[in-house]
Amino acid sequence: MSSSAKASDGSGTAIAAESLYLVNLLLAPGLGFLILLAVWWRQHRRAPPLAAAHLAQTLSGSVWAGVLLVVVNAFIVLLGGYHGAHVWVIVILYFTFCHSMLVLFGAYGLSKAMAGQCWRYPLIGRPLPAGCPK
Repeated sequence: MSSSAKASDGSGTAIAAESLYLVNLLLAPGLGFLILLAVWWRQHRRAPPLAAAHLAQTLSGSVWAGVLLVVVNAFIVLLGGYHGAHVWVIVILYFTFCHSMLVLFGAYGLSKAMAGQCWRYPLIGRPLPAGCPK
């Protein structure tokens, strides 16, 4: 596939979206989300189906990651704050199950974007747009 054909199918935007999702989860929380939000804001209306699918999935996944983080912190506070032994149990369970799954979704989504294919995140994903290559 030529580079101009590849650019017109939205794979560059799809790869960028998945990469920014992983940056948000692993390297620069918040900053990765703001950049992803800016890319989504600029691209989502005119994006080809492949790019639109990956933009929707990563934005939805990032929002869910933030919601889960708030819920876990609220749960810790409700159980008595950050000074109890229960804190480490909750944190380890959160990172083992929730955060790890979100990272795996992002890694798999990145591989699908690099292959020029759409993919819907399980449980938290948005519906795929029409015409999305599978």
